[in-house]
Amino acid sequence: MQQKTLHEKFSGPIAKGVLGVIGVIFGGFFGIPYYNTVTATYVAKVDGHDISQQDFRERYESYRAQTQKMYGQQFDAQAFDTPERKREMLDQMINEQLLLDANDKLGAVVPAKQVFDQIASYPAFQVDGKFDPDQYRMLLAEQRKTPLEFQESVRHDLALRELLGQLAQGSVVTEAEVTDYLRLRDQTRDFRFLKLDKPTTDVQVADADIEAYYKAHGDQFMTPEKVSLDYVELDAAKMQVADKVDDATLKQQYETQKSHYVAPEQRLASHILIKVAKNADAAAQKAALAKAQEIDKQAKSGKDFAALAKADSDDLGSKAQGGDLGWLEKGVTDPAFESALFAMKKGDISDPVKSDEGYHIIELRDVKPEQVRSFDEVKAELAKKYLEGEHEREYSDISGKLTDAIYQDPTSLAPAAKTLGLTVQKTGLFGRNGGTGIAANPAVIKAAFSSTVLTEGNTSDPVELGPNHIVVLRVDQHEKSVPKPLDQVRENIRKILAEQQIAKQAKDRAGALYARLQKGETLDKLADELKLKPEDGKDIGRKAANLDGKLVAEVFKLARPQAGKPEIGEVALANDAYALIVLDAVKDGDPSKLDPKTREAAGNQLRQGAGNEVVLGFIASLRKNAKIEIKESNM
Repeated sequence: MQQKTLHEKFSGPIAKGVLGVIGVIFGGFFGIPYYNTVTATYVAKVDGHDISQQDFRERYESYRAQTQKMYGQQFDAQAFDTPERKREMLDQMINEQLLLDANDKLGAVVPAKQVFDQIASYPAFQVDGKFDPDQYRMLLAEQRKTPLEFQESVRHDLALRELLGQLAQGSVVTEAEVTDYLRLRDQTRDFRFLKLDKPTTDVQVADADIEAYYKAHGDQFMTPEKVSLDYVELDAAKMQVADKVDDATLKQQYETQKSHYVAPEQRLASHILIKVAKNADAAAQKAALAKAQEIDKQAKSGKDFAALAKADSDDLGSKAQGGDLGWLEKGVTDPAFESALFAMKKGDISDPVKSDEGYHIIELRDVKPEQVRSFDEVKAELAKKYLEGEHEREYSDISGKLTDAIYQDPTSLAPAAKTLGLTVQKTGLFGRNGGTGIAANPAVIKAAFSSTVLTEGNTSDPVELGPNHIVVLRVDQHEKSVPKPLDQVRENIRKILAEQQIAKQAKDRAGALYARLQKGETLDKLADELKLKPEDGKDIGRKAANLDGKLVAEVFKLARPQAGKPEIGEVALANDAYALIVLDAVKDGDPSKLDPKTREAAGNQLRQGAGNEVVLGFIASLRKNAKIEIKESNM
């Protein structure tokens, strides 16, 4: 029986539905700070595998950067950086390591072409919508990563996704379960209800009660604490820097960065893969090699290579295209495959080449030699990058000097501003809810009311308002929060106490009427007494839009009426209103009236939920049987 590839095993809606269980490695790759110091310490050991401090920090900073980008100025770094959040990230990394170990034991392999296709799909590596090798190598170099290191991280990510997909696809949902689900989902109910609006009676509040409330809840009636700020702002977008660069400087840059403008040799290749598991026994290895050698013999004897690939290749990703892998360059494929490919001449067909996936027969169809872009071709690009770099360096230099000056004298902004030619600006008074201008920024508000700035009277650390845009600030004026006089808040308290009395009246009235329903009185009798009219709800579904959501939710919590005896209920609505409910009938949905697509969608929804449960159960089982050591002090 021919072994399926991972892509074939794990593709489908359920595989895609459970990917939220793990993080996507590439999602926050760029913008992660690089840690130059690599230590032997670890955050966790998982069955002997270390999760290093560096790996944990890079992963956490990636997650942090993504979250900050999502929330922008609303991002609260202090609220984000909690021990609990860090532990959640560590648990996710532990789960991923356990899944990778499980995947290795299963002997599943992610094909090199699948890894390359995934990398080529990332927009960060594309120019004009197409994968650009120069861009790929440049961005990896900026992150101090080699192509092989990055390929391994992508391979791990794909392996995790596909293993989870396989687990989820193993979930079985029967047609009977789908039918039961649809009966419940599309169920409707017939009921009557009596809405009891908020009482409108006047209530009297004694002065003594107002005074007692004021004494007990004085902290509710404080004047808002306010501050005004002195601040110095540094914004790279407003800085004056050179907008031209001479050719001599650009030529020097060109020579320094010449490797970025070299289009490496590329080879147009096809292959036929005879798959064999990495941990297969000697007999299986021998059989796979024999099959590969026979196909190789046919290819070299002149038989059409594409036809052989379509007939015999185990790589489903390229099989339908006659084994076509497209243009390849060094550093993007399996080392053994690459070594063989780049030792061939145009038109050659290789002997079987062994990799972790199995045996490859390679056909080299064409060669593009290395090409170097000339200085004139890249001059404009060099100038743009150089000026952007100068802008960045100027900003970094001034921001660094500003930070140093503040640390030397945290009690005043004036010396630093004078030294760097900056202006000390002021805000108006504002409270903890913010003000206008920079005082509307949550990070500024947080810094202004921090103990360092407000209590100790120091200048803040630089507060980031955006990319290359910071302010440093200190308090100019401070108005403390004090209790408001009783006479100023007396009527507010009177209103609060009156609302409390009315709310109690409403609750007590509804409770008493509900008790009478429970004893057998009818809804109509209660309605006549209250001079109200009951309302009908006929064929009401779970998502009825024309009725109060709380009312509908309570109706569907009630048990199915038995032997013609209605079920009754009570529910609190908004604005101190209540409703008394009499449920008369429950009608199940009729799945036979649904079209096949609707039924299929419902089945997929059930399978996705079941798949998630299987995945979480599998991870729990792995954790139970694993040896896990955690050093939270290293997080």
